Amino acid sequence: MASLLFYSWGGLNFLALFLGSVVINFVLIRYMDAAPERWKQRIFLILSIILNVGMLFYFKYANFFLDNASSIRSYFGGPPLTWEKVVLPIGISFFTFEKLTYSIDVYRGVNKPLRSFWDFMLYIMLFPKMIAGPIVRFHEIAGQLNDRTAFDTIDHKLAGAFRFVIGLGKKVLIANVLGEQADAIFSLAPATLSAPLAWVGAVAYTFQIYFDFSGYSDMAIGLGRMMGFQFPENFNNPYISRSITEFWQRWHITLGRWMRDYLYIPLGGNRVKPSRLYVNLWTVFILSGFWHGAAWNFIAWGAFHGFFLILDRLFLLRLYQRIGVLSILPTFFITVVGWVLFRAETLAGAFAYLKRMAGTSAAAVSPHEANLPNLTNEFWGMLSVAGIIAFAAAWPKVESWELRVLAKAHFSWRGAIGLTIATVAVLVVSMSYIVSSYFNPFIYFRF
Repeated sequence: MASLLFYSWGGLNFLALFLGSVVINFVLIRYMDAAPERWKQRIFLILSIILNVGMLFYFKYANFFLDNASSIRSYFGGPPLTWEKVVLPIGISFFTFEKLTYSIDVYRGVNKPLRSFWDFMLYIMLFPKMIAGPIVRFHEIAGQLNDRTAFDTIDHKLAGAFRFVIGLGKKVLIANVLGEQADAIFSLAPATLSAPLAWVGAVAYTFQIYFDFSGYSDMAIGLGRMMGFQFPENFNNPYISRSITEFWQRWHITLGRWMRDYLYIPLGGNRVKPSRLYVNLWTVFILSGFWHGAAWNFIAWGAFHGFFLILDRLFLLRLYQRIGVLSILPTFFITVVGWVLFRAETLAGAFAYLKRMAGTSAAAVSPHEANLPNLTNEFWGMLSVAGIIAFAAAWPKVESWELRVLAKAHFSWRGAIGLTIATVAVLVVSMSYIVSSYFNPFIYFRF
């Protein structure tokens, strides 16, 4: 019930459609499980996939394809198309992936289907992870839907509360401060920017999206743990990666695993010849980019990462092994450039911004005429804090300590009191900032 109220708060107009798709999906998979022949099971699976992918395609990509069709028609002299813009339901990408994983896991025999419709509804609509992930696959949580006694302890609830406020602090104390200035810089015409300011905007956004998205994941994992659920980790210090391959093992981990198990491996995985393997990699990451947003710059971002994954396999991994820990620097540079493709409103705007970062020409107007943003001491201080936190785990002892803290499930009285004090302190500071600030974007709304 709480999850239904949560979704209704921001997506009441789509609640009936969403519930209808959940009901149909539940019935289809029950029929699939009861079908005696494999070919009949496959029919029900295909129907479920068509339902889920069809909804995602219509709501998320109809505007994209119609916009492009209209542009092509106008190019050849025809009148532009007119249509009612399709509104994107909140969180559709995340809960579509979870409905798909339920259908496919049952078909593969990984888990039996749930007998209770309400358990299935709980899996799909569990509010902590419903809007921004992590993407929880059915087999990862199937047993917890009926029995959470193993995790329903005071220690788990305390650890979950601490994890929640850490995520809240990441979001409102770091991501929002950096995001306000990143938005101001990216909103300017690229021609007005100097190369250093363009780099400041790109780096600020690089840290903003990490602390924003990992903060949401921390809050979801923390809330889930407080309720007795163990959600999978979604981030593991991605900016200390020594290659783009490693970056995707540390960034949005649940999406990477989903793409691997439900797209890359069915396409042949590593079992195919190199040329086909490279095509598969590129295909998966172009689709990953398109999943993030219905625009050409997202497709370019996916292709960009796919290109460097191929280069990793061709020669970059061997080169990075030679230079050791310093390989963090070129990997971070590649990542920052990629985030410009991701952040820009259009592909043309991304290329114009990248030209300013490269310093290929002087700014077209003076700083006074351009009305450039005022980069405050608060911004520079938080940018420094973000960099320290993001790269601290490059020292192995820090990373191992973080992993131990995240996994800890038993506390002494002294430890419990200390953790409680820390939780309350971070919560008070974060809430104070929320009350006093007007800037609180949800940058993953479009996904």
